[in-house]
Parts: sequence; structure tokens; C-alpha cells
Amino acid sequence: MSIRLLPPNLVNQIAAGEVVERPASVVKELIENAVDAGATRIDVTLNEGGKSLIVVVDNGSGMTPRDLEVAVERHATSKLPSDDFLDIGFLGFRGEALPAIGSISRLTVTSRTADAESAWYMMVSGGQKQGPVPAPHRRGTRVEVRDLFYATPARLKFLKAPTTELNNAIDVVERLAMAHPEIAFTLTADGKSRVNLPAAHSQGSLFDIHLERLTAILGKEFGANAVPVAAEREGLKLYGYIGLPTLNRGNAMAQYLFVNGRPVRDRLLQGAVRAAYQDVLASNRYPYVALFLEVSRTEVDVNVHPAKAEVRFRDAGLVRGLLIGAIRHTLAESGHRASSSVGTAALSAFQSGSLPHARPFFTRPAQAYGAARTLESAMAEHGLGEAPSLFLPQPSAPNTTNVSQGTENYPLGVARAQVHETYIVAQTADGIVIVDQHAAHERLLYERMKQALGMDGIKRQLLLIPEVVELDDDAAGRVLARAGELAELGLVIEAFGTGAVAVREVPALLGEGDVAGLLRDLSDELAEWDEAMSLKERLADVCGTMACHSAVRAGRRLNPTEMNALLRQMEVTPNSGQCNHGRPTYVELKLTDIERLFGRR
Repeated sequence: MSIRLLPPNLVNQIAAGEVVERPASVVKELIENAVDAGATRIDVTLNEGGKSLIVVVDNGSGMTPRDLEVAVERHATSKLPSDDFLDIGFLGFRGEALPAIGSISRLTVTSRTADAESAWYMMVSGGQKQGPVPAPHRRGTRVEVRDLFYATPARLKFLKAPTTELNNAIDVVERLAMAHPEIAFTLTADGKSRVNLPAAHSQGSLFDIHLERLTAILGKEFGANAVPVAAEREGLKLYGYIGLPTLNRGNAMAQYLFVNGRPVRDRLLQGAVRAAYQDVLASNRYPYVALFLEVSRTEVDVNVHPAKAEVRFRDAGLVRGLLIGAIRHTLAESGHRASSSVGTAALSAFQSGSLPHARPFFTRPAQAYGAARTLESAMAEHGLGEAPSLFLPQPSAPNTTNVSQGTENYPLGVARAQVHETYIVAQTADGIVIVDQHAAHERLLYERMKQALGMDGIKRQLLLIPEVVELDDDAAGRVLARAGELAELGLVIEAFGTGAVAVREVPALLGEGDVAGLLRDLSDELAEWDEAMSLKERLADVCGTMACHSAVRAGRRLNPTEMNALLRQMEVTPNSGQCNHGRPTYVELKLTDIERLFGRR
């Protein structure tokens, strides 16, 4: 079989297979060209999810007739002024988009420069070119793509439903809009407006401008529960916003990552985000993040993927370390803060109709008072003493003598009650806080263990009588094989016959914890981990397991001093707004919201 050169049209169709996967790919390429042209407004129109029609109009610099002729040729670009392929300062630079699109669809391009007397029109249908000819159009460029994949009908079978294709196109527009808040974006689908993002008009800092655009796309909930990130190291600059751990979702679709203004889906960056949230989020939950990384052009290769969706860094370790360090530092600075969505969800549960089986005990306050007096009298008559109280007595400290005194001094308020020996109810200056005592104490212990390990090691407490824990042979063997590493973490164990382990010392921070349950859980976790991985590499998991088995348990009655001490420690401990698994440690309800529940507002 002889070797032959492929015809140009077939070459373009092969390129289209790499560059144009679906209508959203066309939208991405055309918007990138508009951004590179200096547009301040970009309008996108789609029909049938982009299958039958895609139109992208911008007010950028436009093209001359000569530019139009060359633009539809393969590997023609204005975005590489030199021959240095690493010096790429534009989004679209490969020169494949227009000829590839024109080889599989009916493509028309109309463009006009600022000083031209008229616009010029060029058409490419199935790879066949016509034009350019004069045409009416304002300054800028209009690209129209009809009947996508008509020249390669087999590829039409791989497209999804119009709604799915539309959603993918919307995602592309929103990601590019996040990176360029100074540009106005619109998207109209089948005559209906789906995206309308005016150019950011904030006169504040770069953070304010980006937050305005991010809030418009991700919603007010993100804007209210996002914290700014800023870090710089060895020429790398990172900025953006990350969501509090308690604002999360079940997939990574809300993670928006950008490198030099280019939206990317990079495994290195996604892995760094996951590692940074490891201490505060369950393994099956994902945070909201919008992070922008600026790096020297010579330190990143943006040409490793045909659609430019992935990048490669010269110093990947430096980039990963910057992301992890910046995110962890920001989360630690947020302290006890938890997402306001937690309180919103709690209020929703109280809304009318949400609790169909709930009924009021009494219909009028007088009836409630009368019933309470009847219960008290009946108990006294039968010699049963006072009725049992649902709440603990008020603290005797001076700052809690008056119901409202002192609450303004503490973000988490002053403890007023313990409900079901599990939840602490505290009064703040403008509402109430309900704290899960076990989850909160678990986080406090965990953070103290990490701090102790980072300083002079964990102090150990010798047990007067060693506790013997019965395990099966395999489980005991796994734990004993790591005895040396566990000792460094404050847990001293030794063999005690067949299938038994004696615990002689425990971390002093843990106090009287569930030692037997701790060893069983550690054994189960060791069975899942890589044997070659040290426990220090799994420090977060080990400390989390230890803290969980030593924290204040649900069902334990706390006195007012203990409750207030827990609240004060939460206020000064990093990440105390969520437990080690990412669940909230407290719910805050504002007084105004509570009043609405009772019809007072």
C-alpha cells in the first residue's frame, strides 16, 4: 500500500474531530477569538442546542478582506507575533478553529474594522470557500455556523439531546465570563434569554469585580459564603474565592479553575483543591471554588491538549504547594464561620407544610400556662417533686445574669440550654445558635492534635491499668505492625496474646475516650490504606479517628460552664464551623427569621 498525502478538506475534518467535539466546542473557540479581538460585548445565539445554528457577535477590532481570506486557512493566526511557541499571550492561537468548523458545517464570517467603509463577508461550506464580498455590518465580527456536522453526518449520532448540548454551551459561556468580568456576555437559545451578564461595573478592587461576576453566575448564596484567597510565591500569583466547607455539593462541577485567564480542567489543580479541603470535607463532597492563577508564559505549556483544556506546568510542585497552602490558610482564617445556607436549610424545615405530622400542643398561650400549672400541681400532690426541666439552669457568671447581657461580646453567644443532651442552644446579639456538641468538640480536639504534632509532639498519658482490646488475628496484626508509628502519634500498644492488643498509653488530649472502638476503626482503616504509606502521610485520617472517639458524646449532660467553654474555644479555633467530615458544627438562626416563622414580620 503506497503512502499518500491527505487532501486539505480531509485534513480539516480530522482537525475538526479534535477541536469540535460538540456545539459547545464551537462556542468556546469563537468566544476566545472575540476576547482576543478586544471585544467588550459578546452575544451568542443558539438554536436546537447549537445543532442547527450558532451565532457569535462581538464588537472587537474586526478583520480586513485579506484577514478574512487567510483566517479560514489552516494554521493561520495573528496571535503568535514571534516564532516562540512558548510565548503565548492569547486564548486562541493554533489557527485551526475556523477552517475546521468550515469543513463540517456552513460557516459565514462578516467583519468590519474601525476605519473600513464597509464590512466584508466570507463563506465556507463543507470546506468550499466563497468571497470575500462587501456586506453591511457594524464594527466587529459576526460568525454564523449552520447545520453543524452536516458534512460528517456520522458524528451527529454522538450528539446528545438539545437541552444537554445547550447546558454545555451555557457552561462554556459562564466559565469564560468568570475569567473576563470586564466583558458583557449574553446567550439566547431558541428565542429565550439564558445568560445576561453585563460588564462588571464595580469601581473596587479586582476581588470586588470578580465577586460581582461570580455572584451573578453562581448565585447570592456563593457570594455570601465565599472568602477571598490571595497568595504569591516565586513569580506565581493566585487569587479568587473559595466557598466555606459547609457550602458543598456532590460533584466537582462547581470548581472553576483558570490559568492566565484560560478556563482549564486540570487534574493537578483539582487534586490540590481536594487536598486542601481534606481536613474539613468528606471524601464524597466537593467545595465551591473560583481560582485564578497567573504564571509566566514560559512556565506553563497550554498546548498539551487539542482543545486547550489542560495545561502542563514546569514546576508542578510549586503550583500545587501554592494552592494547598493558600486555601488552607484562608480556611483557617475564617475561624468558626459556617455557611449561611445551613441556617437557611434549617428554616426551610420549619416552613408551613414542611412538617405535615407536626401539631401545636396548645392553641392559645393561656391553655399552655394552665396545662403547665396542672402538671406542676399534680406532681406535687403525688409527692413527685418538681417537673423535670428540658433545659439546664442558667450560668451564674455575671455576664449571663441578664438574658441579653454579654451576647454582643461573643460571635457564638452565651449558652442558655442543652437539648436532648446533644445540642447546645446559645443566644447571640441578634438570634440563636444551635451547636452539635460532639461534632464541635471533635473538631477542637482534631485541631489541637495537629498543632501538638507540629510543635513538640503529642504528650502521652500512661494508663494505670492497661486496656486490653480483643481483635481478630488479622486486625491485631495490622495494628501491631504500625505500633512504632502509632507511638509517635501518642498511642502506645503491644501484643497481649493471640488476637489481643494492650493499650498502655494514649494521647493526653483524648482523655477517657473509647479506646477499644478507636483500635477497631484504626485497624479497618489500615486494611484499606496502602501498606507502603506511613501514618504520618495519613495524619488527617488518624487524628480524625482519634478525635472522633474522644470527643464529647451525644447524650452527655454538660453544665453551663462546660457549654460556654466549648463555645469560646470554637470562636478561636480554625475550621471549627464544620466537623472533620465537612458537616456543620452549628446552625445560626437570626431573630428576624424566627419572627417570620411566628408571623411577627
